[in-house]
Amino acid sequence: MLNKKAGGTIYEQRINNAGINRAKPYQLVLFPFNNGATNVYYILTITYIAYYGNGVLGLALMFATTMVTVMRLFDAVTDPIIGALIDKTNGRFGKFRPYMVLGNIIMAVSAFLLYFGTRLIPDTMMWLRYTSYVVIYALYVIGYTFQTSCTRSGQTVLTNDPKQRPMFTIFNMVASMLGMGAIQFLAPIFRAKFGDYTTAAFFDMMIPISVIISALLTVLAVIGIWEKDQPKYFGLGSEEKQKIRISEYVAIMKENKPLRRLMVAGAGCKLALAIATNGTVLCMLYGSMMGNYNGLYLPMMIAGYVFSAPFFVLTVRTSQKHGQKASLTRYVGLALVMYVGVFALLMFWKPGVAGVNLSLSSLNIYTVLFVLLFGIGYGAYYATADMPIPMVADCSDYETYRSGNYIPGVMGTLFSLVDKLVSSLSSTVVGIAIAAIGLSTLPGGDTPYMEGMKGIVLVLFCVIPMIAWALTLWAMKGYTLTGERMKEIQAVNAVRKDAIAKGMSTEEALATWKTMDQVPVEFRQE
Repeated sequence: MLNKKAGGTIYEQRINNAGINRAKPYQLVLFPFNNGATNVYYILTITYIAYYGNGVLGLALMFATTMVTVMRLFDAVTDPIIGALIDKTNGRFGKFRPYMVLGNIIMAVSAFLLYFGTRLIPDTMMWLRYTSYVVIYALYVIGYTFQTSCTRSGQTVLTNDPKQRPMFTIFNMVASMLGMGAIQFLAPIFRAKFGDYTTAAFFDMMIPISVIISALLTVLAVIGIWEKDQPKYFGLGSEEKQKIRISEYVAIMKENKPLRRLMVAGAGCKLALAIATNGTVLCMLYGSMMGNYNGLYLPMMIAGYVFSAPFFVLTVRTSQKHGQKASLTRYVGLALVMYVGVFALLMFWKPGVAGVNLSLSSLNIYTVLFVLLFGIGYGAYYATADMPIPMVADCSDYETYRSGNYIPGVMGTLFSLVDKLVSSLSSTVVGIAIAAIGLSTLPGGDTPYMEGMKGIVLVLFCVIPMIAWALTLWAMKGYTLTGERMKEIQAVNAVRKDAIAKGMSTEEALATWKTMDQVPVEFRQE
């Protein structure tokens, strides 16, 4: 007979005894807004910060573009520290909420300092502009890491239901669309009204709106995780703080093979997304090559989102039926095939030849084929771009199963580090490509076509994403956390958690239950 003394209400015990921690619908919807909040700053960083550094502050092109990557190397130092801090936190406000709020505040303050404060430094003191840019940027990166780490680690407490966890992907993409998509939608409008992306007026409007949007999304995310951010949902249910040393993280990653595989797969997904949607690349494609940036950018972006909608549903259904690994490989593979077609169409492009140029005002076969191939490919990879994020929760649960350690903070930051390093690499790659054809400033929507741009667009818009997707597919071949395997892991963790709550030591629980055949029926997931 279950009672409160044995570990909470009868309802809570039924959930635990079933091995399932389910989220309420509003929690599944709201918590992913944490990713939407950080994606606002992600777009500002990946796409527009180099325009600001180069065009407004007058910093060297290669400096402005490479700093995005250099600052991610700074993350290599801060990420493990922040991950350890999250894992050791267990206060009255929870483990994740404090860092979600703190991270967003740090990013808001640093955004105003970076985009407004640095302009107050006279151009006769360029050394101080460079220095301030680096220091404030580093502060921004710390805030970004605080909040992004919570997206990945917080999922472990939200739900472990195999039917619910894939739902995080669809709500995460919606949240990302509201955050990232809002900036992508507003940017060309502000550009047309206030001047190109290199003007101070553009940032005067963009930055305050971005800060407000991100703050509102963060509030919604905090509400979403509020009830779940408490010790009874942490790993095996112990309220003790983890005593894992930072020096042990390398060993943990060595033993957690699924996490290593997922890091590679996630890196491939994020690199493809970051390169293929890079603002500078799209300026060259729709503006310099096709000659109609204002008429193509927003319609093509909207078309991509429209094509994404059915894939949101398909990826969730596939994940629920066959596991998240099966869903990721299926639709990344589809994106790869579609972009072979996009590459072929761009190969046929010729300047000034209407039949091999995009035109939405007078449709031709070239445009129809491009929209279909691009749309299906974009829909497939956009719906899977953030799928590795909920899969981090599976890797965290596996670590609890393997070692008994509940360390979602370090699991999230280890994954996040590679994710950010790879995505930020896009700005550096684009900067190098632009410099290679002789440009000293980043091209805008009105930059005329010049020799070499077609080759750059082919490589950046198609070839690199295709290689990245191929890398994702390779990594997933050795990924062992299938849908069935996760049911076994959750069941074993559930019975261990129940035993620990009744007084058994963690070491004894780990030794007693290891496989599904040892688990009582009531703890197994259907």
